[in-house]
Amino acid sequence: MPGMEHYQTPLLLRNPHLQTILASSKIRVIGANRMRVVAREKIIETGGGIKLLGYHSQVNGQPPKGLAVLLSGWEGSADSTYILRCGKILYQNGYDVFRLNYRDHGPSHHLNSGIFYAVLLEEVHQAVSQVADYAGNRPVFLIGFSLGGNFVLRLLKKCVQAPIANLRHAVSISPVLNPQKSTETIDRIAFIRKYFLAKWQRSLLKKQSLFPDLYDFSGVTRLMTIRAVTDFLLARYSDFRSAEDYFAAYAVMGSAIADVNVPTTIITAADDPIIPVSDFYDLAPHEHLQLVIHPHGGHNGFITGFNLQSWYETQIVTLFDNLVQHS
Repeated sequence: MPGMEHYQTPLLLRNPHLQTILASSKIRVIGANRMRVVAREKIIETGGGIKLLGYHSQVNGQPPKGLAVLLSGWEGSADSTYILRCGKILYQNGYDVFRLNYRDHGPSHHLNSGIFYAVLLEEVHQAVSQVADYAGNRPVFLIGFSLGGNFVLRLLKKCVQAPIANLRHAVSISPVLNPQKSTETIDRIAFIRKYFLAKWQRSLLKKQSLFPDLYDFSGVTRLMTIRAVTDFLLARYSDFRSAEDYFAAYAVMGSAIADVNVPTTIITAADDPIIPVSDFYDLAPHEHLQLVIHPHGGHNGFITGFNLQSWYETQIVTLFDNLVQHS
C-alpha cells in the first residue's frame, strides 16, 4: 500500500484468537490519553428525533490537519479500546477526532425508544454529515472497525447520492461483509459467542429497564446463540420476515460498492476468526478501492509486539498525512 509499511506479525502473537482478544484488551488503554481528556460530549439529532451520542476532541494551539470520525464495532462504543487507541494517535498527530456511538451503544440507551439494528444507516449518515461540518473546509476522514467497517462501506455507497462534505478518504478495518455468515461463525466459536452474547443481553436488559412498557427481553437471557437472539428480536420488534432478510439488508458483497467514488482502504486478515477472507475476494475491484489482506492479524488486531500497538494506528496517520500534504 502506498505510504504504508507491510505488517510483520510477531511469531509469538500470530494466533488469530490472541490477536482478536488483544485488540479489545483494556491493558492497551492504560495511561494518559489527551484526546479523551479534552473530549466534549455531543448529542447529534437526526431525522425523526433520533439522537446519537458522540465525543468531539479538538486540537489545541494549532489548526487541525483534518477531522477523523471513528465508528466502533457491534456492541462496542466510543470508548472501545481500538477506538481510544486509534483516536489517541490521530489526535497526537494533529487531527480533531469525533467518536460516534450508534443508538444503544455506550451510555446512550435512554436517548431513543427504538432499539438498535445494523440496518439503521440513514441516522448514522445524517450524524456523520453533521459532524463533518465541524471540520469547516478541512478534510474529513472516516474509520470504522468490524460492523463499523461495514457502516463505512455502506456510508460510502450512500455518499454517491448524498455526499458527506470534504470526505477525503475512508478506512474500513476487518469489516463485516456477509452478516449471516459472520453470525454463524461467531456462534461456532464458544468464547467469542459468549463474549458478544453477554454484552448484547446486558444491553437489551438495560433498554428494557428504561422502556418497560415497550420491551420484554426476559426470554433473551435463556437463549444461547447470537442467531437465536436475532430471531427473537426480529420476530417481536421488527418488520423483517426472517433473519436472512435482515442480514441481506446490510450485507456488502459482490458489486455492492462498485460505484463508490471516495478513495477507500479496506484492511483485513486472512486468519480473521469472524470474517471469512473469501468474502473479500468476491468484492468487485475498482479504481477507488484498495484491498489490503494480511496473512495474520485476527479481527481488529494487527498487534505489532508486546507494546500491544496495532499496526494500523501509525499507518493510518501516515496515509492521512500524505493526503493532507498533497492536497
